Amino acid sequence: MQSGYAPVNGLKMYYEIHGSGKPLVLIHGSFMNINLAFASMIPVIAKKRQVIAVELQGHGRTADIDRPFTFENMADDIAALLKYLNALHTI
Repeated sequence: MQSGYAPVNGLKMYYEIHGSGKPLVLIHGSFMNINLAFASMIPVIAKKRQVIAVELQGHGRTADIDRPFTFENMADDIAALLKYLNALHTI
């Protein structure tokens, strides 16, 4: 497993990467984090796919910042994270 914080849109977004293969991004719901939402799923999925799990703004190990919680902001954060990881050649 690889984990870290990506600098995206003013956040230090926490992510984990498990397994290898075609990437699959897991995005948790409200009031969740990676472990609460996906702990039992990640080992199964990671047998055949690369799993990229994230913790969104104000959730888990990703701190909150002074901006609205919107679907657009969260989508932009995920897109920026994937661009960051691709630049690191981890996906």
